[in-house]
Amino acid sequence: MLPTLARAVLRARGWRIEGTLPELPRFIVVVAPHTSNWDFIVGVGGLFALDIDAHWFGKESLFHGPLGWLMRRLGGRPVRRDIPDGVVTEMAAAVRAEPKFILALAPEGTRHQVDAWRTGFYHIARAADIPVVPVWFDWSRRVIGVHAPLRMTGALDADLRQLRALYHPSMARNPAGFWRDIPSDSPDLP
Repeated sequence: MLPTLARAVLRARGWRIEGTLPELPRFIVVVAPHTSNWDFIVGVGGLFALDIDAHWFGKESLFHGPLGWLMRRLGGRPVRRDIPDGVVTEMAAAVRAEPKFILALAPEGTRHQVDAWRTGFYHIARAADIPVVPVWFDWSRRVIGVHAPLRMTGALDADLRQLRALYHPSMARNPAGFWRDIPSDSPDLP
């Protein structure tokens, strides 16, 4: 019932979903661009609409106070940004230990403009030997887009360039917050 309700709410707000998630037991969903708190709301709606039980990381402060239990219930796991050591190893082990595990991450790591993506998702995908599924929130068209799974090859720069080429500043709710290291060789970017 919740997926039907979520799809109806998204549709009422003008959103639609293009593409489908793969029928794989384990993968990482990379969601971008992330420039607004509204991305989280649309993302939760998308999770419910797609009927997936995903895990995600959030800054530790999101898990304090009265909403902490809700964030955990929605699949959130707090991470201390000042002590990132061990998160990749811990998450890769958690992914490998479960028969089904979907991890959703925003590679910017924040809704503010960044110079480069955080690469934890990449290292988790490589360590757990699972694919990455690019997903975007295109605010200009009100589309949650789902791309086919991609395997990370071990060539970090080339793999990140391939992923980032799927995203455009015009997709962002706040285009001025789009990351700065836009690949210059992408034919779709201005």
